[in-house]
Amino acid sequence: MSNSFSLNNKVVLVTGAGAGIGRAIAKQLAGARAQVMLSDIDSTTCAQACDELSTAGCRVASHAHDVTSEDDWKRVLTATVSRFNGLDVLVNNAGIYAGSMLLDSPIEQYRRLNKVNVESVFLGMKLAAEIMKIGGTVGNGGSIINMSSVAGLKGVSGDAAYGATKGAVRLCTKHLAVEFARLGYGIRVNSVHPGLIATDMGNQVLEDAVASGLAPDFDTANILFSQMIPMGHFGSGEDVANMVQFLASDASKYCTGAEFVVDGGLLAG
Repeated sequence: MSNSFSLNNKVVLVTGAGAGIGRAIAKQLAGARAQVMLSDIDSTTCAQACDELSTAGCRVASHAHDVTSEDDWKRVLTATVSRFNGLDVLVNNAGIYAGSMLLDSPIEQYRRLNKVNVESVFLGMKLAAEIMKIGGTVGNGGSIINMSSVAGLKGVSGDAAYGATKGAVRLCTKHLAVEFARLGYGIRVNSVHPGLIATDMGNQVLEDAVASGLAPDFDTANILFSQMIPMGHFGSGEDVANMVQFLASDASKYCTGAEFVVDGGLLAG
């Protein structure tokens, strides 16, 4: 994939890049010749991921980043532009998962999900657009890629709160894709919808399914969820990163306001 869709020195900010899908995305894009700022609320894991890529010869940097903080967004965006002299791609990947049946769901859980999964995406797009838009601070246009989920497209027991946040990301993406295009910003906005991915968050999905009574134990949950996928297994972070690389590259220059599903056929089944 990296040879097919080279990013040719594009400057990319990937949030939630310390682990899981975000780390896979940062690795993939850096390997495709992008200059990548990795950000994460966990500055230690983010710095470790950055060091690994730097050792491999990639042009990367890292920054601590609470995506719910507007001030933090401003600091990270400023640092990115200062370090790499631009900003071409924003990957709004940072997010959290919590699953529970509705009658067992505290309102505080929903509010936290909404703050991290929705408000952060809103802040990121708003502040990055000021920099990226034609006529803005950098003024080259570019691509914004928002991480949603199949839970934002399909009803699933135990996922009402989480799914609501990911559905919000999907529709906000579409609205701003139209708005940015009409205003001539030169910024494309698309959403990526992973299915069940073998990461720590993927394991949490299984653990919460057990806690909600949807499966008797973790191993059984793993089997049951895998059987839901036509391809028969969870995806990898690299599978999602491949899609993100396409959307970050000029190969997707006519794609905006669209949703791209990476789920092994889960929705189709």
